[in-house]
Amino acid sequence: MPIEPPTPPSAAANAMRVLVIRHGAFGDLVQASGALRDIREHHAGAHLSLLVAPQYAPLMRRCPYVDATIEDPRAPLLDPRRSLGLLRRLRAQRFDRVYDLQGSDRTRLYRLMLARPGVPWSRNDNPGDGPTPDRLAYAELLARAGVPAAHAATPQVRWMAGDVSALLATAGVAPGYVALIPGSAARHPHKRWPHYAELARRLAARGIEAVVAPGPDELELARTLPCRTLLGPHGEPLDWFRLAGVLDRAAFVIGNDTGPTHLAAALGRPGLALFGPHTRAQRTGILLPGFDAIEAADLQALGVDEVLARAERMGLPARA
Repeated sequence: MPIEPPTPPSAAANAMRVLVIRHGAFGDLVQASGALRDIREHHAGAHLSLLVAPQYAPLMRRCPYVDATIEDPRAPLLDPRRSLGLLRRLRAQRFDRVYDLQGSDRTRLYRLMLARPGVPWSRNDNPGDGPTPDRLAYAELLARAGVPAAHAATPQVRWMAGDVSALLATAGVAPGYVALIPGSAARHPHKRWPHYAELARRLAARGIEAVVAPGPDELELARTLPCRTLLGPHGEPLDWFRLAGVLDRAAFVIGNDTGPTHLAAALGRPGLALFGPHTRAQRTGILLPGFDAIEAADLQALGVDEVLARAERMGLPARA
């Protein structure tokens, strides 16, 4: 049965119109949730629209801080004719305030084409190769714009967690399980720590059940692991809301640098992320209270003993 999104705040027909731009990806939208909440609270009576990539529009329609989503297919910048329909639609909305959390070349072009006298446009200029996590850059952007940034630095996405009681009961999964996130997008195989099967066996020896809720790129990988695999009623990957529900109930989470691991951190779960040399954990914003990371020059050489020892310091029970 589909999960219905909560009803967003209502806005009068003559209300102030606010546009927030954050296309994605999944983990980036998780990181932006706190900033969205701050903007919503500052513009309590406004109509707030989010410009987002089409694949994330269903997710963000559930967000209680957003009144409407506008899908941006992000046509090639060298072919501006394909963007004219979107630009006309945005221009017709006559937004009174714009917060550009994306801060890309594309959104710079949008600003040039949509600018109206007297309409403030706050832009995130945090470079992708810089040391500052986006969530902290969002807090700085909002502070400069005069928006109290009470939540931007510590995003919380409990609104995303669906009720998975029936799912867990059907799968025979009892409380106290550890959620493993062994995959990543297929285009990022270098982010995958290769020892999750051994980790699952070691957890089982302690009497701790491990579960995995694989995405579309991780179904084959999940079948190789000695743990419980959680899927939908027809064998399909869980949607974002049920995935969040599974993570929200986990006693502990161990995962790669991928969107669901960032989701677990923003849900406030205790956990540990495993990073190779591709990026710094600090830059991604995943280091939240109760959530830590191991950074390894070679993920292949990162042993299960080291992961378990760090996880125990973070709250993983030694025995069930």
